[in-house]
Amino acid sequence: MNRRHDDDGQPILITEAAISYDEEFAARKKRYSLIMACRIPCLVLAGIFGIAFQWPWVAVAFIVLSVPLPWVAVLIANDRPAKKAEKPNRYKRESTQLGAVPDARIIEAAEVLEGRSPYVGHSERPRQPRQDSADHEPPRTGTGG
Repeated sequence: MNRRHDDDGQPILITEAAISYDEEFAARKKRYSLIMACRIPCLVLAGIFGIAFQWPWVAVAFIVLSVPLPWVAVLIANDRPAKKAEKPNRYKRESTQLGAVPDARIIEAAEVLEGRSPYVGHSERPRQPRQDSADHEPPRTGTGG
């Protein structure tokens, strides 16, 4: 797999940035022009059916169809483009799986400090007594009075 493309050959996105304002504006102008270009054939067909074929109802239908086109063109051109529903294609690093972890043995701090091997069975010696007993006083700090 190429680092800059995924399996489909699509470039990997590193941002969710929208298209530029210039590209969006060009697309909106194109939509407006196409919808307004449909109005001209409607008016021409209304004239042809009304004058040449003497079918006034068809001519009126084409005129009625062409009346809301400027309003529709402005609404559609001013509308924001729909957001894409697709998930952004992002770079995914390959994950590595850990192997099976054997049952772990708890290592006592006393074993390590006294130099006993924590990996060879349990120690025969008892643990060290606690240094902080009920009659033990904490060290004094400062020159209290």
